[in-house]
Amino acid sequence: MLVGDIETTLTPEEVAYARKQLGREPNALEWSMIDAEWSEHCSYKSSKPIIAQLPTTSPRVLLGPGYDSGVIDIGDGYILTLHIESHNHPSAIEPYGGAATGIGGVVRDILCMGTTPIALMDALKFGDITKSDHSKWIMKNVVRGIADYGNCIGVPTVAGEIEFDECFERNCLVDVACLGLGRKDRLLLAEATCPGDSIFLIGGSTGRDGIHGVTFASRTLAADTEQERSAVQIPDPFTKKLIIEATLEAAETGIVRGCKDLGGGGLTTGLSEIADKGATGVEIYLEEIPIREPDMSPIEIMISESQERMLLVIKQGQEGVLQDIMQKYGVAWARIGQVNSTGMITVTRFAKPLAYLPTSFVANAPIIQRETRSPQTPKNDFESPMPRDLEKVVLDLLGSPTIASKEWVFSQYDHEVGIRTVAKPGQADAAVLSLPNGKLAAIKVDGNALLGYLDPYLGGASVLAECCRNVVAVGAEPVAMLDHCQFGDPNDPEIFWAFSMAVKGMAEFAKALSLPCVGGKVSFYNQDGVTGKAIKSSPVVAVLGLVERPEHVTKMAFRDEETVIVVGTTKRELGGSEYYHSMGVSGLSPPALDFELEKRTQVGVLDCIRGGYVTACHDCAKGGLVVALAEMAIASAKGASLDLRSVAADAMRDDELLFSESNSRFILTTDKPDRLLKKLAEHGIPAAIAGTVEGSELSLTLREHRLRWDLASTRDAYLNSLQRILEPWQK
Repeated sequence: MLVGDIETTLTPEEVAYARKQLGREPNALEWSMIDAEWSEHCSYKSSKPIIAQLPTTSPRVLLGPGYDSGVIDIGDGYILTLHIESHNHPSAIEPYGGAATGIGGVVRDILCMGTTPIALMDALKFGDITKSDHSKWIMKNVVRGIADYGNCIGVPTVAGEIEFDECFERNCLVDVACLGLGRKDRLLLAEATCPGDSIFLIGGSTGRDGIHGVTFASRTLAADTEQERSAVQIPDPFTKKLIIEATLEAAETGIVRGCKDLGGGGLTTGLSEIADKGATGVEIYLEEIPIREPDMSPIEIMISESQERMLLVIKQGQEGVLQDIMQKYGVAWARIGQVNSTGMITVTRFAKPLAYLPTSFVANAPIIQRETRSPQTPKNDFESPMPRDLEKVVLDLLGSPTIASKEWVFSQYDHEVGIRTVAKPGQADAAVLSLPNGKLAAIKVDGNALLGYLDPYLGGASVLAECCRNVVAVGAEPVAMLDHCQFGDPNDPEIFWAFSMAVKGMAEFAKALSLPCVGGKVSFYNQDGVTGKAIKSSPVVAVLGLVERPEHVTKMAFRDEETVIVVGTTKRELGGSEYYHSMGVSGLSPPALDFELEKRTQVGVLDCIRGGYVTACHDCAKGGLVVALAEMAIASAKGASLDLRSVAADAMRDDELLFSESNSRFILTTDKPDRLLKKLAEHGIPAAIAGTVEGSELSLTLREHRLRWDLASTRDAYLNSLQRILEPWQK
């Protein structure tokens, strides 16, 4: 909407509300500041009533949603911080810089809590790289951007997941999560609480890159994306590394009263939010802000999203200490303002007032109550023919981009820097990192757009259930989660209904597990500006778990002559499966999720791991039983002879048994099968012996088939398919 001479994303109702609340007509700078802070990206004005359903408290939670990062107490005076962000629109236009600055932003979210970033995770979604050179280009440069930035700042990228679907052709999704470690007594908050304190801007200079970034992310991508390129920020990981060290040293001295990441909305959102949180006001001296281009206007300075910048609130009288630390690291600094008791954000230039707005007014956009409408989606009755060559179908599925090994990706990441990584990518269902108090952290991100598209409620709940299973599989108890909801235009009642149902599914399952959500993100407007087609409903979750003892860490590799046990019941549930997706089949209901059974299964498996009965563990999800078994064989370079007629299952065809993606299933190996089965039975969990680890091939006996794969061909299909797709194109 055009307000005066300013193009905004504000609605007519919001413009009228602003005029009424202020009792006057805001000037151009003030309208621009309001527009930035009230953007969907910054304000959550549509999603707040919905995400309020998520549980947010537990005895371990020190801080939940509403801060730059969630904070978890892990005992002995230590805390873990975690946050998730997306950079979807920027990555769709400039994949290298968009992905890199996404990493930069989430690292700042961890840093501003006074904690050290120790691990990165990414959840990526691209178009069909078997058909599209554009998606290959996007993927290659997103991965390169994440790798270069993370490697340069010395933070390992330890876990992730990637999906491929045609709906992400023009709207790739780039989610990045970060885990931080710190001391409870050094925790910083993004608050300005004490009048008289100084406000410092440190790091990079302010330029025209990233201007209108949040409003750009709060609307559908234009058909001509070239016009949006100026909204993409420019990464500088070398400056970021210095900022990390300088900020942490300043925090150690005790002079920092508050710290705030400057991301979406730039100085406008950072300043209004720290003042609103602290119930104070701030006065900003525009002439003190280091700018990259001398003719920048006040509007450009206040809404620029130039990267590698942090706001620090420094105790009155301690400014010199901060300046010495910044000079030591070669980090630029400027005292740009002061905290006061006015409750206003005042922007001046050479003592001339330019903007004067109540901080609570700017920081708290009016809520929008969106309409919802359940779509009329026809359900298909599909009966696939039995494949003539099941062995080939399995190899093809193992080589499909979503299931195939992502070694081509994670081999570009430094996942060992910092020497904390105990379980590395490809070795286990989740990453595991050592902590200074003797415990270990497990972290995983998951998403499944196929399930979210078919049933948003079940899709949201099932994605969280799978992520929790991955954490349990490495011997960890899930203790906190992050959610990231990615949808199309929220003005569409059917899209907002899907969003609402996905959050409801996650919230109700999280409550069943007593799992708190400590932060998250909502990304709307992921929609093709050319066709108007939205992405599939794509909730992503990250789950943090704690491993009490190092000996509880469990990986997925088979061990010689051990017994293989399948936990859970396989049902005739192929809707949303990778098997049906490979056939182009959609419209079928996804697998059901029994919350109580899922909880009981996770608790029981974790109890068995802690009891010393489990030697390897792997969640059974995408691709079904046969893919999970193949992944365990490939990870160990060991074969197995298995009879799947003994597993708990509904009556179904052999291909359905292999590829069903029913929930609440694990594959375990053990050298104590009788004791393990007894313990599982005590928890009321169905389980059965499937066979033994032996030989150099994977052999499966089914009701009507006997299948065999040699490990060489299995490994080749799984490990090398992405390389075969991507590398010839790169050359």
